[in-house]
Amino acid sequence: MKYRVAAIAAAISAASIALTPMTAASATTAWEQWTQIKGVFDVDGPRTDGSMVVAGSAALYLVDATGNTTPFARGPGGYHEDAGAEAYLAVSRGGDVAGAQCSFAPDETFLLRLHVPIGITRINAAGDETGSFANLTGVSTLNGIAFDTVGSFDHRLLVTGPAGGKTTVFAIDCNGAVKVITRSAPVLEGGLAVAPQTFGSFDGDLIAPDELSGKIYAIAPDGKVALIARPALPTGGDIGVESLAFVPEGFVSRGGAAYYPDRLTPGNAHPGTDHLLRLTSDSLGAAGVQEGDMLVATEGGASLIAIRCGSSCSIVPVVSTATKAHGEGHLTFTVNAPPPSPTPAPPVVKQSPVPAAVVDFVGQWGIAGVVMILLLGVVAALAVQAFRHRAK
Repeated sequence: MKYRVAAIAAAISAASIALTPMTAASATTAWEQWTQIKGVFDVDGPRTDGSMVVAGSAALYLVDATGNTTPFARGPGGYHEDAGAEAYLAVSRGGDVAGAQCSFAPDETFLLRLHVPIGITRINAAGDETGSFANLTGVSTLNGIAFDTVGSFDHRLLVTGPAGGKTTVFAIDCNGAVKVITRSAPVLEGGLAVAPQTFGSFDGDLIAPDELSGKIYAIAPDGKVALIARPALPTGGDIGVESLAFVPEGFVSRGGAAYYPDRLTPGNAHPGTDHLLRLTSDSLGAAGVQEGDMLVATEGGASLIAIRCGSSCSIVPVVSTATKAHGEGHLTFTVNAPPPSPTPAPPVVKQSPVPAAVVDFVGQWGIAGVVMILLLGVVAALAVQAFRHRAK
């Protein structure tokens, strides 16, 4: 029943979104060229230490919240594959796969392996152990990867690849076992994401873009496909919708930033700059973006919109002025940590007040006098006790 309703809602929302004029965009919202990274084409995270994993040309980096860049997985056991290829990546948050009775280790990085045998390469959190995680068959290449952080696909790693004009969607568990969700999805490419429960009738579905047609699809855990929207954005290879992601909880209320790779592509109409682009939560909030919205970015120019779905879907223009940027890979968010809980005050111990007569007595005789009187009292008590003992 969910998918029948979803199909009707999708048809209505797709038509309305496609016709929505983009006149409300904030003229002041623009990407910041935040950190320069050679050959940058993908980013994901953050890891538990707050850093993001960034992919350049056959090289990985860790980038912290201040923009400091550290080479990652460069040693003998590191990553040295697919130079120049768009080997997109996904960072594990440590999800439990109930059906496989295992868990993905947090902070491990999984990358598309675009050479034979086609599949997934895993890098451990330390970056000193790299190896094949799974082989994928029946596709000519791979073009999308994301973790199910919602749980509708049992927290598996989701991967897409083209075959015969269609797209195959794989779901891989933490043991490397592969399940095929569908082999008949439409043409897809780019950053993928699983919709949260707040995303209307598409909650829990894998959301994927097609840059050629500009369409955005929802793929359910049983393989059914629905059209969400065809927003009024440029379309075509190296131009159209490249990536999407959902604004996480706490992003607007606590603060954070969104990141998008801008790859240097000489000779292209959008030549790029080899920078990691950034938009702060303040900028996005001022443009009308809310937590739970889906941000959608184009490859050519890095235009950006937000799609909000409840009983119906609506569009929020965010960055409407295209630039020379050449967007690639995933949109990724960081969220500021919540403020620390206040330290509870130590309990106050109420003491009985000292009688006024005692205070006057001490004031009259002084501390030394009071001590002498107490000692005399003790001596007298001992003398009385000794006298009684002799009397017996």
